[in-house]
Amino acid sequence: MEWDWNFVWEIMPTLIQGVKITILATLLGSVLAAIVGLGIALARRSPNKALSRTVGWAAELIRGTPLLVQLYFIFYVLPDIGILLPPLVAGVIGLGLHYGTYTAEVYRAGIDNVPRGQWEAAKACNLSATQTWTNIIIPQAIPPMIPALANYFIAMFKETPLLSAITVLELMNQAKSVANTYYRYIEPITLVGAFFLVISLSSVMLLRWLERRYGKIER
Repeated sequence: MEWDWNFVWEIMPTLIQGVKITILATLLGSVLAAIVGLGIALARRSPNKALSRTVGWAAELIRGTPLLVQLYFIFYVLPDIGILLPPLVAGVIGLGLHYGTYTAEVYRAGIDNVPRGQWEAAKACNLSATQTWTNIIIPQAIPPMIPALANYFIAMFKETPLLSAITVLELMNQAKSVANTYYRYIEPITLVGAFFLVISLSSVMLLRWLERRYGKIER
């Protein structure tokens, strides 16, 4: 089968729409993962043992099961108990929860890297727990985490094709629809690979800059 440039330009608007949904899902999923991860990290440091252990078990359960299974559960199983979510919302929740359990470990490492003296100084200044976290600990812990969090952002982006399993019209789903309609696969699937490659390489360049800016991290 020969490459057809006319066909490429014909299907490009459809694929661009898929790219937009893919990027949107990645951005929203990353924001949710950052919030969930911080919540898990703080909960696991709680003096309340019941809360700490429950959150820890939940995080291990999510980390120990495939993302695809979690997406199916959110989109196909939850409606059985009355929770019906739009495909994109279900996809973002799935991505955010799944990667939130991994970013929690990044937060944990960052928080543990804050010198003990900073905690003692905050206590000596009679700062409340909220003031200690918001003014002392988190501002010091976050910057070194950024390269590691960027790694998870790239990984999440490359896993968005799984959202096609729950009917999200992201890039891969759009490409499959075009291919099945015209019975031509080489152009749409090749373009999907090209889009992912270009965006991933751009993200890696940003990651390299972040590593130089904030220092090397252990992988």
